[in-house]
Amino acid sequence: MVLGVIFIIFSNFFTIYPIKFFGKAVNIIAAAFQNDSLQKEQMNTLILYSSIIIIMPIISGFLKFCMRQTLIVTSRKIEFELKNNIYRHYQTLSVSIFKKSKIGDLMNRISEDVVNVRQYLGPGVMYTINLCVMLVMILIYMLLSDPVMTLYALVPLPVLSFCIYRLSTIVNKKTKIAQQKQSALSSFVQDSFSGIRVIKSFVKEDYIVSLYMQKSDDYKTQSLSLAVTAAFFAPLTLFVVGLSNIFILYIGGQRFIEGKIDVGTITDFFLYLNILIWPFTAVGWVTSINRRAEASMERINEFLDIEEEIINTNHEIYPVRGNIRFENVSYTYPNTGIQALKNLSFEIKAGETAVFMGKTGSGKSTVGLLLMRLIEPDEGTIYVDEKPLREHNLTLLREKTGFVPQENFLFSDTIFNNIVYGIEKPTQELMEKYAKNAEIHQNIMEFKDQYQTEIGERGVTLSGGQKQRISIARALIKNPSIFLFDDSLSAVDTETEEKILKNISSETAQKTALIITHRISSSKNADKILVLEKGKIIEQGSFKELIGKRGVYFDLYNRQINENL
Repeated sequence: MVLGVIFIIFSNFFTIYPIKFFGKAVNIIAAAFQNDSLQKEQMNTLILYSSIIIIMPIISGFLKFCMRQTLIVTSRKIEFELKNNIYRHYQTLSVSIFKKSKIGDLMNRISEDVVNVRQYLGPGVMYTINLCVMLVMILIYMLLSDPVMTLYALVPLPVLSFCIYRLSTIVNKKTKIAQQKQSALSSFVQDSFSGIRVIKSFVKEDYIVSLYMQKSDDYKTQSLSLAVTAAFFAPLTLFVVGLSNIFILYIGGQRFIEGKIDVGTITDFFLYLNILIWPFTAVGWVTSINRRAEASMERINEFLDIEEEIINTNHEIYPVRGNIRFENVSYTYPNTGIQALKNLSFEIKAGETAVFMGKTGSGKSTVGLLLMRLIEPDEGTIYVDEKPLREHNLTLLREKTGFVPQENFLFSDTIFNNIVYGIEKPTQELMEKYAKNAEIHQNIMEFKDQYQTEIGERGVTLSGGQKQRISIARALIKNPSIFLFDDSLSAVDTETEEKILKNISSETAQKTALIITHRISSSKNADKILVLEKGKIIEQGSFKELIGKRGVYFDLYNRQINENL
C-alpha cells in the first residue's frame, strides 16, 4: 500500500506538471497571431512543449496502472485474509452462538460485508489519497500562478465538503438499514430452500413467494432510498465545479483586461480545475463506499469480538480409556432458559455400554453435547479417565469419540467422502467394512454410482434411515475409544436396528458406548440403563434390575411391547 501511495504521488505529478506548458503554448500562439508570424525559435519551443504534453501523460498512465496493481491487488489479498479469519473464527464459536444466529446473516457477513470492506481498502483508499495528493499539488501550482484567482476558484469547495459530509451521514444510516434488510432476505431464502419439502407438502409455495416478495420489496425500497441519496453526490460536485469555472472565467477575464495575467494563465486554471472534476465527482462514491465499509466492519466485528467460550488448553497426546463420570452437573440453555440437567451424577466405566432413556426434553441429548464439550456445564464437573473434561486435550478427545448426533448431517458430497470424513487415509475396503456394519452397504450398491453417488445438500436425496446409517458408518470408521449414539436408530425398522446393534457390538465390546434412545430394543443388552426425567435420573440399573423394579422403565417396556404386537 505504501508503494501504491508512491505511485499515486508520481502519477499525479506527471499529470499536473504538463499543464503549465499548455498555458505557455497558448501564449506563444497568441503572440504569433499578434505578430502575424511564428518564429523558428517559437516553433521549436512549441514542439518541445508538445512533446512534454504527449510524453508526460503516457508516463502518468503507466504509473496509474502500477498504482492499481498495488492498491487494488492489496485490497484483494486483505479480502482473502479477512474471509479466512472470519471463517476460522466461526469455527471456534460455540454451538449456542449458531443457534442464536441466522445462517443467511452469517453468510452475508463473510460475503457482502467483506466485499464492502475490500472496496474501501482498494478503490476507497486509492481515490481518497489520489484526491488529496492532486488537490495539494494543484493548489501549489495555482498559488504560484495567481493567488487571487486561486482564492476565487476554491471558494465553492468548502461548501461542497460540508454538503458531502451531511449526505454521507444520511448514506451511512440508510446503508445499515439496507444491509439489515439484505441479511433478512438471505436468511429467509436459506430457510425456504432448506425446508422446501415441508413447503411443498403443506402446499405453501404461493405463501412463501408472497413473503419473499414482501421482504424483497423492503430491501428494494431501502436500496432505492440509499441510491437516491447517493445520486446527489455527482450533480452536487459538478454544480460546485461549474461555479468555480464561472469564477475563473469572470475573475480571470477582468484580470486579463487589467493586464495582470495573460490568456495562458486562464487556460492553466481551467485545466487545473477540470482535472479535479473526476476526483471530486468520485468523492460521493468514495464516501458511500467508506460509509458502507464502516457499517460492514461493525457487523463483522460483532462476531469477531465474540470470545471463544470453549478453549483447548491441553495439547498433549495420550491414550483415552473412556471412563466417564458426571458429578452434580447442571445446564440451562441460554437461548430458551430451559434447565436441561439438574445436579446430574452418574459413572460409566471404561468398556461399558450405557443407555439413556426418557421422554422428549428429559436432557438425554444434553448429556452428549456436554460430553463432546460442544457446550459447557453451568455447575458441576465432568470427568473422563478421572481428569476434568476442561483439562483434557479437546482435539484428542473429539478424535477419540465416534459421535452420531440426533440431527444427522451429511455434506453435499459423495457417499464415500461422507463416510470417510473422520479419517486421513481412507481405503475402499475399510469404508465398505463399516458400511456393512451399519447395514447401508447393500443400499449403496443399488445406486447408479454406488459410493460415488452425490447425495445433494444435507443428503436430501436419501431417506432418513439411510442418512442415519451413513452417519453411523462415519462414526465407526474412526475406531474411537468412546461411542456416542444420540437417537441414531430412530428412522430404521426394528429388524434393521437389531442387525446394526449386533454388527457394532464387536466394535464396542472393549470400548465405552453411550446410546441415547427411545427404544427398549436398544437397551436390552446394555450394562447400564439410565432413565431421565426433567434433567434428573429417576431409575438406573441393568435390564433385569429395572424390569424387576416394575417402575418407569417397566411401564415403558410393556407399552412398547404392546405397540409392536
